[in-house]
Amino acid sequence: MDSFPAELFLPGALPLLSELAAADNCLRELSGDIAHLASLKTLDLSNNQLSEVPAALADCPKLKEINLRGNKLKDKRLEKMVSGCQTKSILEYLRVGGRGGGRGRGRADAEKDDSRRRRRERRRREGGEGEGEGDAVDGAGRLLLRVLHVSENPAPLTVTASPEVKDVRPFFVGAVVRGMDLQAGNALRRFLTSQTKLHEDLCEKRTVATIATHDRAAIRGPLLYTGRPPQDLKLVPLGRREVKAKDLVRQLQLEAEEHRKQRKRQTVSGLHRYLHLLDGKERYPCLVDADGDVISFPPITNSEKTKIKKTTSDLFLEVTSATSLQICKDAMDALILKMAEINKYTLENREEGSLSDAEAEAPSGQLSDPSAEKGGDCQLVVEQVRVVDEEGHLKVVYPSKTDLDFAAAHVAVAR
Repeated sequence: MDSFPAELFLPGALPLLSELAAADNCLRELSGDIAHLASLKTLDLSNNQLSEVPAALADCPKLKEINLRGNKLKDKRLEKMVSGCQTKSILEYLRVGGRGGGRGRGRADAEKDDSRRRRRERRRREGGEGEGEGDAVDGAGRLLLRVLHVSENPAPLTVTASPEVKDVRPFFVGAVVRGMDLQAGNALRRFLTSQTKLHEDLCEKRTVATIATHDRAAIRGPLLYTGRPPQDLKLVPLGRREVKAKDLVRQLQLEAEEHRKQRKRQTVSGLHRYLHLLDGKERYPCLVDADGDVISFPPITNSEKTKIKKTTSDLFLEVTSATSLQICKDAMDALILKMAEINKYTLENREEGSLSDAEAEAPSGQLSDPSAEKGGDCQLVVEQVRVVDEEGHLKVVYPSKTDLDFAAAHVAVAR
């Protein structure tokens, strides 16, 4: 069989088909009309001769399980993903066009992607990421991020994701950032404010993703990302004594109700808005260090043990989600970019005091730039963190070659 006939995917042809097994069929092409299979839940296309997978596959509303192993795909990243990633990650990758420039979507969408890609490349060339004096990436007026790969790191941090978290909050991305200066002025406050704003906006009030930041010096790896029953999960939350997760959630619920009554409001605010995300969960997600201490309980709180302080210069960042891997990466990209901006202007304004609130709240790339007079090296080092399963198979590494791919001309990433 060369391909599925287009008639198979015409609207109304097989509206109730929930499972389609087409393994070992010498299939060469998959029609984009597969999106019309509105009831499709399981799709097995393993061991065929597919070279491309249409992005339209991501439009199957009920698709929960897909097997594409054994196909020689042109998109090598997708080929790796089908061997080790969950279906949600694969569909999310297809949804944004993968590396195929939007194949399977409309021509206009593909052209938009190509245009964006060309603009990014042009900005890189104009910004000077080449060699030579005129092309130095760490010149005045630019933010420099250096990526330290796992292979170059004598002591890389690794996170093992256990099966217990799969049905609770399966997506996890981590990174270590070294070189932050949080001591000067209000740098720490600005950093925490930036994190809060990302939670409100990009993370949609923590409903799609949650960011957690830790003092790297207080962590002993490797780390375990797992799920535990509420009555068995113990931690020391920020500003509190050790407590079971079940009791902590109950305390927060009571506090939320009391706060609502005092303010005479219909809804709760602050941390209490996120408690409903745990409703009905038999296990709560948590991150455990090598000492057995719970250092993170997303989406609720971090541990007092790894609390960020003014003296913190090296940070471990984590983003978790029950929605998609891509939102984790997007949030991590945005956080690291903001950290680079804060660090640069903190260092350059050290002698003149802290930044004004207006500068601290400025959107990415819109801060005033005094570097023409001051210069200096204000780069951050971003260490890759690998997330593996219990057998040691790679699930995700951040930042990969496709991460930290900023179009902004004021940012340079040295890989």
